[in-house]
Amino acid sequence: MNKKIIMLLVLSILMIGCKSKKAYSDNLRTKNVLSERRKKKVKTPVVATNTDTSLPKDSGKFVSFSIASIPEYIDTFSEIAQLEMKAYGIPASITLAQGLLESGFGKGELAMKTNNHFGIKCHKGWQGDYDFHDDDEKGECFRKYNHPMFSFRDHSIFLTTRSRYAFLFDYRNTDYKKWAYGLRKAGYATDKRYPQKLIYLIEKHQLYTYDTEISKAGYGKNVVVATETDAVHIVKKGDTLYSLSRKYYVSVDKLMQMNNLRSSNLSVGQKLMVRTTDINK
Repeated sequence: MNKKIIMLLVLSILMIGCKSKKAYSDNLRTKNVLSERRKKKVKTPVVATNTDTSLPKDSGKFVSFSIASIPEYIDTFSEIAQLEMKAYGIPASITLAQGLLESGFGKGELAMKTNNHFGIKCHKGWQGDYDFHDDDEKGECFRKYNHPMFSFRDHSIFLTTRSRYAFLFDYRNTDYKKWAYGLRKAGYATDKRYPQKLIYLIEKHQLYTYDTEISKAGYGKNVVVATETDAVHIVKKGDTLYSLSRKYYVSVDKLMQMNNLRSSNLSVGQKLMVRTTDINK
């Protein structure tokens, strides 16, 4: 075999190797691009991190969510469930399991049209947006939110401002079984198998791991919840009659009437008569 033929064979082998490397590189690049595109399709809510437990300001625009599966629901809302655990002490596993169950993992009709993931009805004192939906009765009033994160926050406020749920906060925030049975005992749901359904979701999808992360970090402890004896609120910086009306589920007019207020101006340290309302979900 002469030198020219040998050279041609060597060049051919090198060219085939280069093409193979290029094909592999192109394929890898394509996979990375597709992965990034998939990530962008998941509309993950913007939530606070570290010790900041405030929520972003409401944009005023209704944000639609399209959740394809239970794992996607968990990926999308697990962070905000942990944020709520930090701020209010409710196990993230319980919040996620309730959200999954009540909203049909975000695909239920009520969740799709109102971003209400916990089936919370309007009730007396609700001043936010609302919509009507057939539930226990036809055309019942349900709370509506521009973003699911506000539904998660309202769920936390709901449990911490009603005295019938106060005993739940005596349980460890990693004891999801006691919380599940406690919610049923307190009357959150009429379904007799509600606790078992929550526990099944928590264990099947290992939602308890989200509790452990927050508990180990020392968050979600010593949360103050409302009781039937709550009657006085001491005004803090940033308090307004509207924010207090939302917190205690009483109208602004009623607050002004109870406290003989002639204006909406409040002073830090001022004592206001308020009330907590024990209303069914």
